[in-house]
Amino acid sequence: MNYTYKKIWLIAFPVMMSILIEQLINITDALFLGHVGDVELGASALAGIWFLAIYMLGFGFSLGLQVVIARRNGEQRYAETGKTFFQGLFFLLILAVLLCMLSKIFSPVLLKHLITSDDVYNAVIRYLDWRIWGLLFSFPFLALRSFLVGITQTKALNMAAFTAVLVNIPLNWLLIFGFDMGISGAAIASSSAEMCSLAVLAAYMFRHIDKKAYGLYWRIDITVLKEVFSISVWSMLQFFTSVAIWFLFFVAIERLGETELAVSNIVRSVSALFSVIVNALAGVTGSLVSNLIGAGEKKQVFPLCH
Repeated sequence: MNYTYKKIWLIAFPVMMSILIEQLINITDALFLGHVGDVELGASALAGIWFLAIYMLGFGFSLGLQVVIARRNGEQRYAETGKTFFQGLFFLLILAVLLCMLSKIFSPVLLKHLITSDDVYNAVIRYLDWRIWGLLFSFPFLALRSFLVGITQTKALNMAAFTAVLVNIPLNWLLIFGFDMGISGAAIASSSAEMCSLAVLAAYMFRHIDKKAYGLYWRIDITVLKEVFSISVWSMLQFFTSVAIWFLFFVAIERLGETELAVSNIVRSVSALFSVIVNALAGVTGSLVSNLIGAGEKKQVFPLCH
């Protein structure tokens, strides 16, 4: 396996676009809600970070899933990549349903004690009432992305990314202003964009990936799931904690006022764009390193990282 700069870039660029779209969805919400009012714009910051912290549990798991899939791909045990993928997909689906239920029950109670402004609190809950269901689409998407990155076939991520943009922007305008749904419209638009990008990626998998070669048949293997979870649990905790700190920051800003919270949301949304390249290269590097180790080419690991 010889990973040149060109090959690394060709693998990383679609991943970069995929991660960029996640950020652009938040920025699009902020841009449209900025024309609705400071309360809605500020509330989308708190609700968006709250949602992102929950989302990071699935994102952290998907990184461990990606590493295991890449290892099996490097070992040329291709049928095991599909088997591992389905364990991850099963876990992420269960986790999505569980987190949706827990959020619906506990989010209103917890946020009531953290948010001082009643107007901001009510707007946050209206946003989360719709946005949280996006986990049912974004978590399976993470599983599909982990599989494609693990086997280093990432071109379809470009299509999924552009689909999300093409759906999110016009739908935001239509629901927020056309149907006068305000912050609830932004949440519905974001979740709908995730649903459409999932549909594109699933269609690509169904049509272009060799199901027999990669063992893409639904079956549960608890042993494999335990292996993936033992690797993923630490990245789940790491990413959840890193975003939870941001949430505490916004809670502190909210106590200064609604305008200050709105401004902080804009700044955070823009600054997050600069992390896209780093996160994409980091994720791809992890996958390629695992491929090399699986192929028994450990001496190539550090040159690849360099």
